[in-house]
Amino acid sequence: MATQHTLSRRHMLRGAGVSLALPLLDCMRATAAPSTFAPWPKSAVVQPRLLCCYVPNGVNILEWLPPEAGKAAPLSPTLEPLAAHHHQLSVISGLGHPASQGGHSGADTWLTAADLTAKPGADYTNSQSIDQLVAAVHGPRTRFPSLQLSDQSGTGAAGHSHTLSFDASGTPLPAENSPRRLFERLFVKDTAADRDATLARYAERRSILDAVLGEAKALNRKLGAADRRKLEEYMGSVRATEQSVERLQAWIDRPKPEVPETDLQLGSQPGNAHDRPMWIDVMLELCYLAFLTDSTRVIAFEWSREAGGFGGGGENHHELSHHGGDAGMLAKLAVIDRFHVSRLARFLDLLTATEEADGTMLDRTAVLYGSGMNSGTGGEHSPKNLPLLVAGGSQLGLRHHQHLAFDEDAHPPMANLLLTLAQATGCEIDTFADATGTLTGLT
Repeated sequence: MATQHTLSRRHMLRGAGVSLALPLLDCMRATAAPSTFAPWPKSAVVQPRLLCCYVPNGVNILEWLPPEAGKAAPLSPTLEPLAAHHHQLSVISGLGHPASQGGHSGADTWLTAADLTAKPGADYTNSQSIDQLVAAVHGPRTRFPSLQLSDQSGTGAAGHSHTLSFDASGTPLPAENSPRRLFERLFVKDTAADRDATLARYAERRSILDAVLGEAKALNRKLGAADRRKLEEYMGSVRATEQSVERLQAWIDRPKPEVPETDLQLGSQPGNAHDRPMWIDVMLELCYLAFLTDSTRVIAFEWSREAGGFGGGGENHHELSHHGGDAGMLAKLAVIDRFHVSRLARFLDLLTATEEADGTMLDRTAVLYGSGMNSGTGGEHSPKNLPLLVAGGSQLGLRHHQHLAFDEDAHPPMANLLLTLAQATGCEIDTFADATGTLTGLT
């Protein structure tokens, strides 16, 4: 019997000072070791939480949509990995962002519902994302008001964002993509030298902010009404930054939670197709630990940027989203969709395995999962009938075990769903973006 050899994709062909990375071969796919991370038995935190998980490029909508609507509707083939959590989730179809232009700017508008072309003379204008409104409520009581995660660090480019989160002025908030850096930020104690350097950095920021505010006040007296309004918006952003620095200073001497890195695969690389399953799992494990320790209550996690991403076996996700109705490409796209859903299911497993008050962590954690585009039956990248589901939050008033199906041509906007989740997680607002109210049937 022949022996099947497995190779690491990091294995290099070396010669004459030149290194060539091997392509992803079938024999390499067996080397992706599954995570052995185990959930903690109990949480002492009893607070609302919000996690928004974004997958790019849409889905194979034909296999995503459940065959029926209403209560206890059966799951679709793609959503079958979520069977153990069927009673704790709602599949939502038909919603869209009426102001969106569609295409690969879906991540930019998924949590903002903004019309990116609304401002005359500007190529791109965004607005505040719903997670930041929730973070404003819970942030004063946690070390981090919110976390931004992605497979690409930073903010990306307009229309191809690396982040789902935008502040009150529509400025993107940079994302973290390294499990190691995220773990250190959350749980590793700063050295005395680190503390001194951080305080010096904060002092420098305060000095710059003071100078900016002083100049702005002097300038304000010389401006007309329109320019004064613009300057006031800018000063609002400066004041928000000042408050953020004050918050950081207040937390610097408070000890971080003690969390061992046991069984956390912190070396997983987001841009390595071989590492893809491990990287998603460890980032979700860190989301779980951040919630468990009450380090934050709001996380926005873009699993891949638009026009990018891999499947569990290294498949080119973006390429398959341009399927043009080809049956073979749609079948491969459905495999990627099921892979993503299986990672979500594992995260929900962690939450349900941890007791909290009279239930589990999932009961007070609202999880929004989906995409900002629909690749449809022909790969058209539409902003209509977005693939969406909500899990958890039963103790926050969310109702589940259902398929909420709306007419994609006469639907309430997705902003209704975002408003509903914000209210459920403690944000006392009555309006958001183009919302016409809360989403019927979810609460």
